[in-house]
Amino acid sequence: MSRLPERTEALVIGGGVIGNSIACLLAEAGVGTVLLERGALGSGSSGTTAGVVRTYFPGNALISSLAVRSLAAYHAFTERTGTDLGLKRIGLLVLFSDEEQVQDFRHTQAAQQAAGVDVELVTAAEAARLNPLVDERTVLAAAWAPEAYAVDPAAIVRGYATAARQAGAVLRTETPVTGIDPDGRVHTAAGSIRADTIVCAAGPWAGTVAAMADVQLPVATYPVEMLLTDAPGSAPHDALPMTMHPSSLRIRSWGDRILVGMGRPAPEETRQTWLQRVSRHLGTTYPALAGKGLEHGWSGDLDVSPDGMAFIGRDRSRPFFYAAGFSGQGLCQAPAAGEIIRDLVLGKESWIDTAGLSTDRCLSGSAEAG
Repeated sequence: MSRLPERTEALVIGGGVIGNSIACLLAEAGVGTVLLERGALGSGSSGTTAGVVRTYFPGNALISSLAVRSLAAYHAFTERTGTDLGLKRIGLLVLFSDEEQVQDFRHTQAAQQAAGVDVELVTAAEAARLNPLVDERTVLAAAWAPEAYAVDPAAIVRGYATAARQAGAVLRTETPVTGIDPDGRVHTAAGSIRADTIVCAAGPWAGTVAAMADVQLPVATYPVEMLLTDAPGSAPHDALPMTMHPSSLRIRSWGDRILVGMGRPAPEETRQTWLQRVSRHLGTTYPALAGKGLEHGWSGDLDVSPDGMAFIGRDRSRPFFYAAGFSGQGLCQAPAAGEIIRDLVLGKESWIDTAGLSTDRCLSGSAEAG
């Protein structure tokens, strides 16, 4: 393996969809950029999701605004990078099982629409029409957001990585960071490199990487497992929308099967007990799936923040930037996150007020916050 360059203007740590978006946009802005990834590109959280990009995030119009901007970038992605993302519109259906959830939607709908989200309240009968597997007797109403698309996460990573290299960025895989000195020297098994600016986009390892630089980044890891089950004979030929239930159960079509997600076993809960719990919720909401076997699809770790919203910002005392804690929503926000970090690094005014994305909101009063 060739040694690292001795110096770079910007060093991005993390080679998932977030890190590659940042590296691409920095390099295209003329910033000398090196990206370090501990494994293969896209091998972390980027490959752990259900492969859907959407614009509606219930209760958080700020996340939705990032997602709206990101979706626009994805629609232009093929022309911009030459990589086809295979976008297929499937829509997002969020089921409500009690009146409080319906009222919460009504109170936040205007803010969502102001953020550019196309979302409406539909009846239980309409929800069952949009997803024929839904038992409308278990649903009070639902939110319907048509702008949700199935996508290949690996294609997003590949497209950004290719564009980053074409713009002059150096991308190094199998190069975990082992230390960060106060002067910006970053150590790896392949040698050391001094960076004028460091960007932490290391997903589940972001907190560990930040700690090497004596920066507090309150990101935790959350293991998830995606399950697969057979589609019933009554399932429509068209793809089912991504459908989310208040229990955290979510399903969508996955080829000729159905993808099922519901987090992970709770503390002290065995995997078998968790699978039984998932199966019970599945059979209640979707009777045609009752008794269907659940098989392991894939699993991995997500990087999560205390409030479920990403941290995108910079440390107050040094040129250390961060984009982490996306809580399973990184695919939906990567283009916008890349733009925000690029503008912060360049000292340019961002397209959005980034104050609410800083770690300040979770580290109030801490000198480490940025």
